[in-house]
Amino acid sequence: MAERETDSRAAAGRSAGPRRELAVHAHDMREHLPGLEPDRQINDWGRSERVEGAVDGTLWHFLYHYWFRVAVEGIEHVPNDGPALLVANHAGAVLPSAAMVAKAVRQRHPRARPVHFVTDPKLNDLPAVGMLLTKVGGVPNHPANLHRLLYDEEQLVLAFPEATKHGKSSKDRYRLRPFGEDESIETAVRARAPIVPVAIVGAEEAFPVIAHLPGISLTPPFPLPARFRVRFLEPVAPTGAPDGLARDLSAVVQENLLAMLSERRSVWLG
Repeated sequence: MAERETDSRAAAGRSAGPRRELAVHAHDMREHLPGLEPDRQINDWGRSERVEGAVDGTLWHFLYHYWFRVAVEGIEHVPNDGPALLVANHAGAVLPSAAMVAKAVRQRHPRARPVHFVTDPKLNDLPAVGMLLTKVGGVPNHPANLHRLLYDEEQLVLAFPEATKHGKSSKDRYRLRPFGEDESIETAVRARAPIVPVAIVGAEEAFPVIAHLPGISLTPPFPLPARFRVRFLEPVAPTGAPDGLARDLSAVVQENLLAMLSERRSVWLG
C-alpha cells in the first residue's frame, strides 16, 4: 500500500513538472505580450505612444518625406508651450492632412509637440477605423473635448472648421467655405487659446473627388503623389466675437492659399 502511494506521488510529480515549466515559461513571456506591456503608455484619450510611434515611423514617414514631399513654412508660429488651436482648410481627406500637419510639428518644431486632431464622431464608431484614429491622436469633435484639451491640458489641437462634410469638386478646390460651424473657434475663445491659421496645398489633388453619391464622396483608394505645402501663419488672439473671428481666419487662410497656388509650378513637383 505504501509503495502504491509512493508511486502515485512520484507520477503526480512527473506530471506536474511540465505544468510548472509551462507556468514559468508563460511568466517569462508575459512581458512580451502587447496587452500586458509594462511600459506601454496610453493617455486618457486612448492615444497610444507605441502605436502612434509605429505608424509615424513607417506610414507617416514615407508619406511625408517620399510621397507628398511636404514643404513647411512658418513652423515658428506654433507656440513652444501652452494651448493653441490650429485651424486648417478642409483639404481632401482629413486623416492624411492632419497626419502631415502633426508630422510637420514633430519633425520641424523645436519642441516636437504632439498634436491632437478633431474627427467626425461617426468615424470613431467605425470598427478598426475608429480605434486607429484614437490611437494616433484623433479626438471626436465636440466642444467639451476641445475645451478640456485647450483649457485644462494646454495641448495643441488641429481642427478643420469649414462647413463641409465631404470633399470638394474640382471647380471648388481651395475655395473655402465658412469657418465656425463646428464651434472649434468659439471653444478656443472660451478657453483663451491662441489660434494658428494653417494653409494646406496639395491634399485636394492627392484625394480628388471622383463623384458625389448620397452621403458620400468617391475618391481614389490611395492618395496620388501631389506635392504638399503646409504654411503656418501668425497666431491670432482669441478675442472678439467668434463669428467675426471665424470670418477673419477664413479670409487669411484663403488669401494664403491663393498666394501659394500662384507660386506653384506643378501639382506633382511643387
